[in-house]
Amino acid sequence: MPTKKKPQVTASPERRRELLDTAAEVFAAQGYNATTVRKIADHAGMLAGSLYYHFDSKESMLEEILRTFLDELWHGYDSVLDSQLGPRETLGALVTESFREIDRHRAAVAIYQKESKHLAVQERFEFLAASQRKFEKAWLSTLERGVAAEVFRADLDIRLTYRFVRDTVWVAASWYRPGGQHSPEEIARQYLSMVLDGIAVRVTQP
Repeated sequence: MPTKKKPQVTASPERRRELLDTAAEVFAAQGYNATTVRKIADHAGMLAGSLYYHFDSKESMLEEILRTFLDELWHGYDSVLDSQLGPRETLGALVTESFREIDRHRAAVAIYQKESKHLAVQERFEFLAASQRKFEKAWLSTLERGVAAEVFRADLDIRLTYRFVRDTVWVAASWYRPGGQHSPEEIARQYLSMVLDGIAVRVTQP
C-alpha cells in the first residue's frame, strides 16, 4: 500500500515573509551553524515539522533571506549608479541607500557580515561573492571619479577610503533598531557630514 504524501501547504506571501523574518533574527542572534530548524520553529510558535511544509531546509531559508536583501540593495544601488550624479552626490546616495537597507533588513545585514565569507565558497551561495565584487567596483569607481574630478582629495588612498566608509556604514547593523530616534536618512546625513567634512571645528585664518 503506497504511503500518503504530506499535503503541500503554500503560505501567503505575508506569512512566508513573517517566517523568514523570524529565521533571520534567529540566524543573526545565534549564528547560522548553531541554529536548527527546531529553534526557528520555536520562535515562530509552530512545530518543526510544520515549518518543513514551507521550506525544505534551513539552507533554503538563509538563501532566500540573503537573496531578498541583496536584490533590494542592488535595486537601490543600480538606480543611483544609473542616475549620472556627480561623485559626491553618488557617494551620498549610496550611503543613504545602505542605511535604508539596514532599516529594512537589519538581521540579514548582520548575517551577511558574519557568515558571507565562509558561505561564499559554497556553490549554493556563490552569488554572495559576485555581489561583493560588484559592490566593491561601484564604491571604488565612485571614489576614483571624485578624485579625478577634484571633488575628493588627490592624496586619498582609494582602497583604504572605501574600506573605511564601507565598514563605518555597515557596522551600524549591530546597533541600529528600526523605529528608533533617527530615521535612516538622518543617520546617513550625519555619517556623510563626518566622512566628508570631518568632526573638528574649522578655524578661519586671519
